[in-house]
Formats: sequence, C-alpha cells, structure tokens
Amino acid sequence: MKPRQTRFHSLLADAMAGFLAYKRALKRVYRNEEAALRLLDDYLAQQRVHGVLQITPETIAAFLLSRPRCRPRSYNHLLGVVRRFFAWLVVQGIVPASPVQAHPRPTTSRRLPFLFDPPLARRLLTVAAALPDNPRAPLRGPTYQMIFALLYGLGLRVGEVAKLRWQDVDLDNRLLVIRHAKFGKTRLVPFGPKIGASLAAYRQRCQEARRDLASPAPVFSFSPGRAICTGAISQTFHQLLPALELTIPPGVRPPRAHDLRHSFAVGTLRHWYETGLDPAQRLLHLSTFLGHATPSSTAVYLTITRELLEHASGRFASSAASVAMEATP
Repeated sequence: MKPRQTRFHSLLADAMAGFLAYKRALKRVYRNEEAALRLLDDYLAQQRVHGVLQITPETIAAFLLSRPRCRPRSYNHLLGVVRRFFAWLVVQGIVPASPVQAHPRPTTSRRLPFLFDPPLARRLLTVAAALPDNPRAPLRGPTYQMIFALLYGLGLRVGEVAKLRWQDVDLDNRLLVIRHAKFGKTRLVPFGPKIGASLAAYRQRCQEARRDLASPAPVFSFSPGRAICTGAISQTFHQLLPALELTIPPGVRPPRAHDLRHSFAVGTLRHWYETGLDPAQRLLHLSTFLGHATPSSTAVYLTITRELLEHASGRFASSAASVAMEATP
C-alpha cells in the first residue's frame, strides 16, 4: 500500500486513503464519504484497536451506536459507506471478511418535491428582483433573480450556479461551461435567447456597477473574487417564500431551492408530451443535460403529477385505439 498521506490516524489509515484514491480515480467526489470514514477512523483510534482481527461485528455495531442518527437516511448513508469500505478491504485482501452485519433502517414514504410551474416561477423571479441592496450586497435583487432564473430555466444545481465564472459564460454561442460538477464532471449547457438576454442584461448591470468581469471572476459575487455561497442562496430562497403565499399540497414537502431543478425536469417531460415527442427516447438527452451519470438518476427527478398522468393516459389511449383499428378486419 502507498505511504500514509492523509488525515487518518488509526490502523486503517492507509487503507482509507487507498479506498478514497480508488473512488476518486473513478471521478467520484467522495467528500461526505471521507467525512464518514474519519468518524470510523477516530472511533478505532479512541478504542485502541490495533489489529484488523479486533474489528468484529460488535465493534462496527458499537461504532454505529456511537453516532446516533435520527433520520434513517443519515444512518443508512453512514452504514453504506462503512459497508463499501470493508467490502473493498476484502477484495484487497486486507481483511478476511467484512465485519459489517448491521441492516439499513426502513425509511418512511418520502414526501414529493414542491414543483414550480411557469407562472409561479415568474412570481419568484419578480419577488427576487425586488430585493433591496444593502452595504454588503449591492445589486442584490438582479443577482438573485438571475440565480433563480438559471436554477429554474436550465435545471442547474445550486452549487453549479454558485461556482460559475465569467469565463464559463459564452454569450455569443449561448453556452455555459459547468466545471467540476457532481462526480467531478464538466459539461456544456446550452441556453436559449431568453436566458441569453437575461445574462447579457445582468452582465451590463455588473459592468455599470464596476464589478470585476475578468475571466476568473465569479458571476455571482458581492465581494471581489468571492462567489456567493450555496448557503446564502438557499437562505435567500426561503426568505422569499412568504411573499409567494404558497399552498403546499398534502404529501408535498416545503419548497427548497433544489426543487427548481426538479421543476425543470418535470416541465421538460410535460413539454415533450404536449408536443408529441416520446419521452422514453429522449430521457438520455435530459440525463446528459442535467449532468447525471445514468438515466436512472434522472428518473428520481421525474415526479409524476396529475397533468403528466393525463398526458400519458391520453397517449396510451390513442395508441391502443390505433392498434385496435389496425386489428379490425
């Protein structure tokens, strides 16, 4: 194994470093997973575990109990990281068998995301544009209006918008370069004339306000060279919600900034139905546009609404009628 070059300090320090290096060679970010491994590393060091044979199922169970998790999803994430790590150790011949015998906790039914339709999205942008400036945030309204327009209009992740640099915005070719996104990928995202006009107008306002527009400068910033953080974007989004006077249907969770991305995906699917396109043949296109590794990841975003069911039902009825007519002698 490679020499220790990590923050780990237990007997599995080198193995943990090797595991992370392996995953990151596969273009996985593994930031949260590294944090989970640090918890295990600290526990093994505190318990003075000095041999791999001392890591028993009871040891792992005690570790999991030492990290209480109220939500099943959080517990299952920690368990999953530990399980994958020891499975890798078995393949590497570092341990004879995995000591992880705990089972995932059952999860309750997940609430649906809140979906923004075009009129509601326009209201959100109007409310965002009216945000007043303050000494620490000049051009606050236009900045957040543009941020939410990209989240809804292009289905970008909050982190992707926050990390945009002016060098990534090609107004002439109507193209965004999304660098080092989830799984370490970089992709190109085309945009239409409306988004292009909004970006051009926003850039003009930044120029008039004498903001730094050099290539490496962040697109969304309130202080030189420092991009707006994702937490500030999420916090501002929640501050705007009362002005929208939303009615949240039963079984739907309160809106999050990430729901704008969900809304883009569902809106795209709805548009395909309305224009007679086959969603099954275009799902890979949407998956690529959103930066997903596989179409199955995109399917998580495609919340089935009553409108989509009506479109799908109508298409099935039309197809079934056509087949029946062809079969009639």
